[in-house]
Amino acid sequence: MLWACILLPQLALDTALRTRADPDLPLVLLGGPAQRRVVQAINLAAAELGLRAGQTLNAARALADGFSCVEADPARIEQVEQLLAAWAYRYSAQVSRHYPRALLMEVGSSLQLFGPWPVLEARLRQELTALGLRHRIVLACNPVAARMLANAHDGLAVLDQEDTRLALARMPIDRLGLPREAADAFARMGLRHLAQVLALPRDALARRFAAQVQLHLDQLLGLRSLGLTFYQPPDHFEARLALNFDVESHQALLFPLRRLVNDLAAFLAGRDCGVQRFAVHLEHGEHADSVAMVGLLAAERDPTVLFELARGRLEALKIPAPVRNLCLRADDLPPFVPRHQALFDARRQQSQPWEQLRERLRARLGDEAVRSLVALADHRPEHAWLAADQGGAGILQVARGSRPGWLLSQPQPLTEQSLRLLGRAERIESGWWDGGDVRRDYYRIETREGLQGWAFRDLGEPGPLWLQGWFA
Repeated sequence: MLWACILLPQLALDTALRTRADPDLPLVLLGGPAQRRVVQAINLAAAELGLRAGQTLNAARALADGFSCVEADPARIEQVEQLLAAWAYRYSAQVSRHYPRALLMEVGSSLQLFGPWPVLEARLRQELTALGLRHRIVLACNPVAARMLANAHDGLAVLDQEDTRLALARMPIDRLGLPREAADAFARMGLRHLAQVLALPRDALARRFAAQVQLHLDQLLGLRSLGLTFYQPPDHFEARLALNFDVESHQALLFPLRRLVNDLAAFLAGRDCGVQRFAVHLEHGEHADSVAMVGLLAAERDPTVLFELARGRLEALKIPAPVRNLCLRADDLPPFVPRHQALFDARRQQSQPWEQLRERLRARLGDEAVRSLVALADHRPEHAWLAADQGGAGILQVARGSRPGWLLSQPQPLTEQSLRLLGRAERIESGWWDGGDVRRDYYRIETREGLQGWAFRDLGEPGPLWLQGWFA
């Protein structure tokens, strides 16, 4: 087995940064009691001002100004860790959050599907960067070794037991996850690296140190296994973003909305499903939530498509009061079947598939504004079709080109003398049972400009042809 550890060294800070539209501005993450606020983490822009972690807030303000402060939010951090587990589930069925700020993934069984480790590693890094999370990734033969090697390495891959043991032997004692008392005791004995500890007799270590120390060392070397609880994806998705200030415009809600939709898409990809209905809740202070419902006719998980649909619904929503929080909930998560695409797609880059255009029109114009046409079993053209809900199956299948694609609301007389009749007449006699009796001869005609239409003449009534529709 091969275990990958994804370590998130600045998860609390990244959790705050990924909710901001201006992550490059100086930002300070605060913690500690109200009487003594302490800087827990800073971004690069704040570091350039001379700030550092561990300072008190008063000392930081005396040193520089022009930076923003945010509180560490444990609930939001937990939400991001849950999202990461759902995202990682796409690449491995064995995902564990055993260690804080880290994910363990068994990837040995996934390499045949996703390619060799360098390819999979590059893919993981790309998607983690898109999620706004800094990371370190290490591959080893057992989960404990992978986690501890990530304390000192990034990009290290040891594929067998011997290489794993050699990499661990060079690790500093204080980076191996040992209890603090044991690490200090080894340091007082002059032991700085694991190789020096492993050179000692096991029985001597057992007499001097607690059994937990020997157990941890054996797990590091893969001699004993670590009991892990594996992640199981939930049957619904819910994510909430607390906004930095009261928002009263749709435009200011687009960035947090995009972040929530991207998180939803990552969750769907990990669970290998799509979404057919979700709700965007605008949470106000003293006012009931405003809700924008997004419904699709088919399951989807493309973040670009989902964002455009949510944006269309949101822009049509009236905001009655300032928005303090944004929440996205999805309960309808059916299986997702990717659309078939040809090897060489002839569509232009700017064009859209009909399914995506249909959903955007429904989001902009409303569900009732976009309908389907289905054929009915009636020979009369004006009675041979029916407007139906999108996605419904037609009652009849009509041969392509046998009937015009555009029927006029009312037939119009044709006065042009240069019309050319194409083929023989088609006689339609029908409708005697409902009072709409017709007896007509239909002709396919062609105009001087090359347009083809469908025209008729009532039987026994001389006069001009009546145009009823045009062929595409």
